[in-house]
Amino acid sequence: MSDAVQTGAKPDREFCSTSDAAQMLGVSLGTVQQMVETGLLDAWKTTGGHRRIRISSVESFLRKRQTGVPAPVAQPPQTILRVLIAEDDRLMQALYEKTVATWDMPIQVKIVPSGFEGLMEIGRSAPDLLVADLMMPDLDGFAMIRRLRADPQLAHMDIIVVTGLSVEDIDEQGGLPEDVLIYGKPIPFRELKGYIQAKLMQMQRRVRA
Repeated sequence: MSDAVQTGAKPDREFCSTSDAAQMLGVSLGTVQQMVETGLLDAWKTTGGHRRIRISSVESFLRKRQTGVPAPVAQPPQTILRVLIAEDDRLMQALYEKTVATWDMPIQVKIVPSGFEGLMEIGRSAPDLLVADLMMPDLDGFAMIRRLRADPQLAHMDIIVVTGLSVEDIDEQGGLPEDVLIYGKPIPFRELKGYIQAKLMQMQRRVRA
């Protein structure tokens, strides 16, 4: 029952507030609200309009995320380019991992399978570059990119889209911001490598300045 209005009293130990859920998940209030609206978290509203989220659904989501997740590491130095890849196809994920691993460049890559996972990761630590598919479960690339561009602190994040959709398909979905680079699949690794090399040179010049 996502965001359903209920009038009966609920035991406090079963539910938490939106801010409590955001703290437990390590994400923003807006991300939690979006997760409730799409049914990823089970919630209801009090007669006063306050959202209450079932703690068991938050814990269940955390368990799924924590499976195989490595322990947090120290923040990398600014000479390392942080790249977040949002791609749900496991074959494409493996291709990204194997190909990027052969590049002799100071980059740190994180791969997530959905737009929601992408927003959560960005909320914890914004990358220098986002490479995103468009058709993904839970929250697609269109919605993820629009939410990022609507956030003043993330509005200028470098974003590259790698998609199997045609230009016409993208336009039918409302299009993408003009500053987002769009490449078709198969993955254009030569172009990606060149872009990353240029970003690294730009970062290194800033460090030396």
